[in-house]
Amino acid sequence: MRSYHQFYINGQWVDPVGGGTPYNVINPATEEVAGSIRMGGKEDVERAVQAANAAFASYSRSPLSLRKELLGAVIAEYQKRMDDIAAAVCEEMGAPLRNLARPLQAPIGLWHLATALTTADQYPWEKQQGTTLLVKEAVGVCALITPWNWPLNQIACKVAPALLAGCTMVLKPSELAPFSAQIFAEVMHAAGVPEGVFNMLHGYGAEIGPLMSSHPLVDMVSLTGSTRAGASVAKHAAETIKVVSLELGGKSANIILDDAPLQEAVTAGVLGMMGNTGQSCNAPSRMLVPAAKLAEAERIAAAAAGTVVTGDPLDSNTTMGPIANERQYRRVQVMIQTGIEEGAKLVAGGTGRPDGLERGYFTKPTVFSAENNKLSIAQEEIFGPVLTMIPYANEEQAIEMANDTVYGLSGYVWGGTIERAAQVAKRLRTGMVHLNGASVDVAAPFGGYKQSGVGREWGACGIDEFVQTKAIMGAKAG
Repeated sequence: MRSYHQFYINGQWVDPVGGGTPYNVINPATEEVAGSIRMGGKEDVERAVQAANAAFASYSRSPLSLRKELLGAVIAEYQKRMDDIAAAVCEEMGAPLRNLARPLQAPIGLWHLATALTTADQYPWEKQQGTTLLVKEAVGVCALITPWNWPLNQIACKVAPALLAGCTMVLKPSELAPFSAQIFAEVMHAAGVPEGVFNMLHGYGAEIGPLMSSHPLVDMVSLTGSTRAGASVAKHAAETIKVVSLELGGKSANIILDDAPLQEAVTAGVLGMMGNTGQSCNAPSRMLVPAAKLAEAERIAAAAAGTVVTGDPLDSNTTMGPIANERQYRRVQVMIQTGIEEGAKLVAGGTGRPDGLERGYFTKPTVFSAENNKLSIAQEEIFGPVLTMIPYANEEQAIEMANDTVYGLSGYVWGGTIERAAQVAKRLRTGMVHLNGASVDVAAPFGGYKQSGVGREWGACGIDEFVQTKAIMGAKAG
């Protein structure tokens, strides 16, 4: 049983002010208590922000070479803890250990750290523009608020650029998946990060988020989470005109063009949706299929869903674990029932747990076929292993349906040629598009249009979020 009852503030592990409120972390595969943390409050936020503010003047003026050396040390320590991190993610949010936690959930944090370090050498920290020197400087004290679905991904892609830019920070990870964040703080300490540069505390998002977002000494807020949480952060940050970076929800369309290899495209789309138990903001949750090929696509989708092995995340054969927490499990079950009640055809799955699983927040890999794009399951982000297939008459209608959403995070296009798929991709109002099964590029900008957020993370664009641009007229580089 894990017990993490201290916060990391000003280079030390400290007790929450007043002892904090006990909070049990539930293993979603067993519904049993896996460990506990303490929840902080206003005084803890104040202490962490003050520590970050005190450290900023010195750290922000440190040479880039020192900051790169520090990030290199973080990478080295992270590598030592990879197995610990994978085990923690498996336990706290149910990621299958062999097929997800070890090969993806833990390493993706390392990939972001390493990518940021490589990017630093090409980043335009200083640029001469005529007689003016353009300088990129640290934005200031940063509040980092991260979710439970890809915990290391979202922590590392914020911390790495902030550290490189010369920022100081306060991290508030999800209380639903705090174990891996605790290990990450241990990594930062072991790497020798200066006192006050990195701070971490636990707490309820609805309580701590507004406190961090509205704090007068916080210069920038970076949140990954729901659109509702993003709106709350933006509202509270507006009072003091902070820089705000938001990576929010999605309802990404996967357009299967009429000349695409149907078997390959549909199978990949279904399995891509079921990855991480559907708990990815960029998941291909709407599959748009030529109407003439819908029946065949349904058969392929049902077969693909049948290959998903749902079960104990410690079992090496498991490819899909449980929903990460009870609240989300109930939400997904309600949405599956809603799809049935709205008249969508159930191609695979349905409500309840898969056969043989009596405990845990396990959900059947579910595929619906809907007549149009207006159903709730086609418009609302479900955040679970639920795919909605929708027929279209022609390419123009497919593009129109793909853009008919309040979100605009990602998109997917399968075509007979990359060239045709790319032409369709250019018409999608999304921050990213994957062509013919292309994988994620951790150096590419990650972010979306509309209610999917503000700003971009990852790679050079990730550093952009943590810097201000200063124009020094009459100065020369060097």
